[in-house]
Amino acid sequence: MPTAVRALVPPRPPRPLVRAARPALPAVLAVLLTLTSPAGAPRAGARPGGWSLAPLGGGRPAFYAEGAPGAVLRDTVSVTNPGRTPVTVRLRGTGVPAVFARDGLRVPARTRAEVPFTVTVPGDAGPGDRTGAIEARDAHGRRATVPVRLRVGGPALAALTVERLAVHADRITYELVNRGTTVLVPRLAVRADGLFGRRVLDRGPRALPVRLPPGARRTLSEPWPGRPVLDEVRVRLTVTAAGGARATADTSAAYVPWGAVGGGAAAAAVLLWWRARRPRRAGAGPAGAVS
Repeated sequence: MPTAVRALVPPRPPRPLVRAARPALPAVLAVLLTLTSPAGAPRAGARPGGWSLAPLGGGRPAFYAEGAPGAVLRDTVSVTNPGRTPVTVRLRGTGVPAVFARDGLRVPARTRAEVPFTVTVPGDAGPGDRTGAIEARDAHGRRATVPVRLRVGGPALAALTVERLAVHADRITYELVNRGTTVLVPRLAVRADGLFGRRVLDRGPRALPVRLPPGARRTLSEPWPGRPVLDEVRVRLTVTAAGGARATADTSAAYVPWGAVGGGAAAAAVLLWWRARRPRRAGAGPAGAVS
């Protein structure tokens, strides 16, 4: 792949990721090496006293892109080596499918390497935001990264489900699944009714400390320290989120003091039988229940 070396020129204006004309990486993409001075303000992904990684043009803390599924987006990353010795780095994309004009390069001393790259939006990607990074790592394991913010176009849909709801001794567990195309910040309401309709748990809607990107699944739990000792309850979870997302789930659970029943069941049965057979005194009421 051809490489050009040229004198330092005034900084270029920021260039956002744009759609490429063709889905393949153009053959004319090259690594441009530009002589530069080590002086200047720190860049994105800078390593103090060493090489740095940044979007070409400066002034951008991250790469930003927007496109429909299947679109090919293009930008350029720069690796600056202000030191007195060459540095060798390898480039890769994390969280985004990035393809570089050259993923391994040797940057001479006091030189900046400009490396074009493309990001292809997956054809089956749903609308919404995606995050990733462009990473460079040298031979000593030192690395620098620049964030990538990718927005996939299309209709926004807010949808979620509540699954695997279960009641345990001191907590309620469940799973939330984002079935839509937008990032969700869910709100949870919990209610439980006893055997005779008595409300034993009532927690109004509150925001959960979780963000659900499209397709994400999270296992969560709700503490219940004041659970009934002896009762059969019906538990309902209601989860909502911005955009009209709403889901509910129900389950039942029986609370029985098995320790007390196992240890005193025989004695209680004998006592009840003895009271039933004992002659009553005049005016005495029925035998009482044993707790």
